[in-house]
Amino acid sequence: MTTTVRTQQTRQAEGLTLPPVDRTPLRRRRRTRALQQCAAVAISLFMGIPLYLIAVAALSSREGLSQFPLSFLPNHFSFSTVTDLFTGTAVGPSMVNSLLAGLWTVGLSLVVGAPAGYAMARFVFRGQDAYQLVLLLVRALPVVVLSVPLAELFLNAGMFDSVVAVALVHTGLALPTTILITASIFVSVPRDLEEAALLFGCGRFGAFRRVVVPMAAPGIAASSVFTFVLSWNEVLASAVLTLNHRTLPAQILTSLRQSSLPYQFAGGLVLVVPGVLFILFMRRYLLNMWGSSAR
Repeated sequence: MTTTVRTQQTRQAEGLTLPPVDRTPLRRRRRTRALQQCAAVAISLFMGIPLYLIAVAALSSREGLSQFPLSFLPNHFSFSTVTDLFTGTAVGPSMVNSLLAGLWTVGLSLVVGAPAGYAMARFVFRGQDAYQLVLLLVRALPVVVLSVPLAELFLNAGMFDSVVAVALVHTGLALPTTILITASIFVSVPRDLEEAALLFGCGRFGAFRRVVVPMAAPGIAASSVFTFVLSWNEVLASAVLTLNHRTLPAQILTSLRQSSLPYQFAGGLVLVVPGVLFILFMRRYLLNMWGSSAR
C-alpha cells in the first residue's frame, strides 16, 4: 500500500496523470443485482399474494367474508371455520395420512434413488443416456392409465386402503426425478475427496456416508422437497387405492366439493400450510446449494 502511494506521488511529481477509473462494470453489476432483486420480489409477491388471500378468507368470520368489497386487510378474525372443518370432517386423520405418506415417500425415494444417482454419477456404462431418457419417459406416464392394474395389484396383495400403498405409488412417481437430481449433485462432488477417505481407511460405504452425503446435502434436500410436495399434492392414487384412509387432497376433494365457500377456503389453507412449513424447514439446505446459508 505504501509503495503504491509513493509511486502515485512520484508520477504526480513528474507531471504524469493516471487515466480515469472506468466505473461502467461496477454500475452494470449494481444494475444487474437490482434487477435480480426486483424480479425475486415480483415472483415472491406473485406466489405469496394468493396464499395470503386464502389465509385471510379462511380465517375471516362469515360476516367479514360476505362483505363487498372484501378488505385486503382482515378485520374480523375467526377460527370457527377451520375448527368446524377439523371436527366435522375427517380432515384431521387425512392430514396425518398425508404426512405419513409424504415421509414414507421421501424415505423410500432417497433409499432407492440416492444410490442409483450415485452409480450414474460415478460409473460409466453402456446405454447410460438411454437409461436417463427412459427415466424421464416413466415420469411422463399418466397414473390414470395404471389405476385399474394398481388397484388389482394391491387388492391381491392385501394392501388396499392403506397409506403404504399410496406411498409406494408416490415413490414410483418420484424415483425418476430423485435419481436425476441426486446424480447431477454427486457429479459435482470431487472424486479426490472420496479417494482420500478410502486411503485413510474408510470403506466404500463409509466414504459415501461421511464424505459424499454431507457435500451432496443441498441436492438431497432439493430432491426431498420435490418428492414431499409431489406426494402431498397427488390426488389420483389416494382416490383410487383408499376408501377410509385417504390423504388430505383426496379427502378435501370428496368432502368439500359441495361445501360452502368458507369451508373451501379453509380446506385450501389446511392443504397449503404443511407443505410450506416443510419447505421452510429444508430451506437452509436449499440455500447452501447457491453458496449461502440460512440460520
